Amino acid sequence: MLSILKPSRAAAAALFFVASLVAPGAAVAQTRLLRFPAIHGDRVVFTYAGDLWTTSASGGVATRLTAHPGIEVFAHFSPDGRWIAFTGQYDGDEQVYVMPASGGEPKQLTFYPARGPLAPRWGYDQHVYGWTPDGKSIVFRSHRDSWTLGKTKLFTVPMIGGPAEALPMPESGAGDYSPDGTKIVYSPLYRDFRPEKRYGGGMANDLFIFDLKTNDAKRIVDHARSDRDPMWIGNTVFFTSDRDGTFNLYAYDVPTAKTTQVTTSKTWDVRWPGSDKTGRVIYELGGDLQVLDVKSGKSTALKIDVADDGLWKRSSRVSAANQLEDAELSPKG
Repeated sequence: MLSILKPSRAAAAALFFVASLVAPGAAVAQTRLLRFPAIHGDRVVFTYAGDLWTTSASGGVATRLTAHPGIEVFAHFSPDGRWIAFTGQYDGDEQVYVMPASGGEPKQLTFYPARGPLAPRWGYDQHVYGWTPDGKSIVFRSHRDSWTLGKTKLFTVPMIGGPAEALPMPESGAGDYSPDGTKIVYSPLYRDFRPEKRYGGGMANDLFIFDLKTNDAKRIVDHARSDRDPMWIGNTVFFTSDRDGTFNLYAYDVPTAKTTQVTTSKTWDVRWPGSDKTGRVIYELGGDLQVLDVKSGKSTALKIDVADDGLWKRSSRVSAANQLEDAELSPKG
């Protein structure tokens, strides 16, 4: 006959202590719907529930950087990693702000009235795309000189404050400087929030390299499908395209003009990629964040826990007094 020995009280207490250390980590699910990421050194910044959060480039528990009721999106680290530029909705519209990468009070840099509120397909005004290579100015897209929606341009605004200056391209959506600052890879169209998947019409995004010294523009990709989200790292322009049916990352080698596919997702689109300008690209995939090492071509998923207080998930009463247009009794009164 087998006898079952009961553990001693000391052993049971030790077992409970170990379980209490393991259980919380095992019980916490990875947070999803992390958006608009950027990476620099050992830090990652992203938007979750309309606020900016930061964590280690290897994942972990995230720390909140902003808490304003208005949303903060499109965060980008400065080249030295000390600052974060972003688009914020603090005073009723979208403007460009900058804040310390470790957290602190945001400083407003643009003051031209934004267009909006816009329908979701038009995205946001004063959309931050990054920094100039010298780290002195922030690059953003704006409707300020536009006569109609969708006809936008790229501008730069000094980090220390001052007037914004338009870049010379007549129209532009997303764009990124070359490492030496003499050229820009950009798309003349702005369709960031459009459902472009498998679209092959005349409004599909194409990419050009604009020479800031000669004002010459050269088309670098000419595919029927959309080519968008350009990022310039070394001698390579990385971008996303759905030419295989799903948005994936591609690499265009500037010296040889050769394009190669980098990621091969068949289910989820690669969205909102951002680079550290040296050797990594971070992007959304199925609600998670992935980091691509451009040398090895390998992507690593980040497990990030956003310790949100759940304020917006709490039950609450909201007055509908000013929202009622008609009322009628149910059949049984």
